[in-house]
Amino acid sequence: MRIAEVLSSKGDAVVSVPPECDVAGLLAVLAEHGIGAVVVSSDGKTVEGIVSERDVVRALGLRGASVLQETVQQICTVEVHTVGPDGKLDDLMQVMTEQRIRHVPVVVDGELRGIVSIGDVVKRRMGELEQERSALTDYITTGG
Repeated sequence: MRIAEVLSSKGDAVVSVPPECDVAGLLAVLAEHGIGAVVVSSDGKTVEGIVSERDVVRALGLRGASVLQETVQQICTVEVHTVGPDGKLDDLMQVMTEQRIRHVPVVVDGELRGIVSIGDVVKRRMGELEQERSALTDYITTGG
């Protein structure tokens, strides 16, 4: 299965914040959209970083509540793993596992085209397993 198939079912909308957004504003965006991470982008098209709830928690643990007034640029991950829409979902699962990341932007020719979360991957994989189970059940009950 390709990344494009995941995007076609979930959509290609991506929430982003500019690098100068403060962390308190970031938290409001995450809560408003019910998501765990956003792309950091000045123009909504290029990926300058990614910032997640995990980044906020780490920064709070290190520097305390003053982090809420810092910019997302100060706490985001700037070395972002990205994938193209033609990439394989199995390869993405491996990257997510090895790098311990939960959100991967989809980029085409340097332009942001979507984002895939670990939840998207799990949902898709569960659907595949259900189809396999149904096919096996049908095979067994109908005698092949």
